[in-house]
Amino acid sequence: MTLTATRTILDAAAAARTGVGAFNVLHLETAEALVGAAEDTGLPVILQLSENCVRYHGGFEPIARATLSVAEASSAAVAVHLDHAEDPELALVAIEHGFGSVMYDGAKLDFADNVATTRRVVERAALAGVLVEAELGEIGGKDGAHAPGVRTDPDEAAQFVAETGVDALAVAVGSSHAMTERSAALDLELIARLHAAVPVPLVLHGSSGVPDDTIVRGIRSGLTKINVSTHLNGAFTGAIRDYLARHPSAVDSRKYVAAGREAVRLEAGRLLRLFASAQSASAQFAPAPEGSEIG
Repeated sequence: MTLTATRTILDAAAAARTGVGAFNVLHLETAEALVGAAEDTGLPVILQLSENCVRYHGGFEPIARATLSVAEASSAAVAVHLDHAEDPELALVAIEHGFGSVMYDGAKLDFADNVATTRRVVERAALAGVLVEAELGEIGGKDGAHAPGVRTDPDEAAQFVAETGVDALAVAVGSSHAMTERSAALDLELIARLHAAVPVPLVLHGSSGVPDDTIVRGIRSGLTKINVSTHLNGAFTGAIRDYLARHPSAVDSRKYVAAGREAVRLEAGRLLRLFASAQSASAQFAPAPEGSEIG
């Protein structure tokens, strides 16, 4: 099956008022696991490569080509997205290589500079029919910052979307990246106000510490794209630790990496179902494993 456009997946989810999973790829095995989850569930998935992932692999092409190849070979609806690119040139490279969407992250810039650079990426992406996600309002770093004032302002968001022409907006509504405890509370009233203020899908980053039922409420309040990374990394690593504890003499890395891949496939499938069922009154929320985290 050919790649599915990110725009197609997001538009369908936004119209249905459901959520869609956007899961980060760290290496080939996670890409394989994520498309497997989409095939298992019959639901679309967005594979994300971050700027940090590109740096880890020593360059864009090796991991990008591998991810695109896995996505194209899948029978599921799979899109490929560049996540958190603070370098606008990297976003342009991803556009040229056939990614369905890119996120230019200018949130650390002042408003005017963020608008100007984001608009430049949008103009280039539009020529290729590529969706652009941007970020407004500090979402927090790996220190788990939850300052009360760290939120996206709806009026500023409306102005930002109008001036840049972005197709999706990541907003700060109470989550933080790489949390390992599920203690974060989303500002559901703010999500609803943002949803009413901007005409594009809203994206939740840093949902590691947000409980399942709160994410579902967030989707019902107006979130569409739910980014997941740390939780799935934890599933991968936990399965490998368990395998090695049970097989202390193992030396073939394929054995224990396969265990990690299967764990990610199962948990990613659970999340896809959870997000897709968010608008169903009869949705049943499967409890997450104790100590797990999403995002």
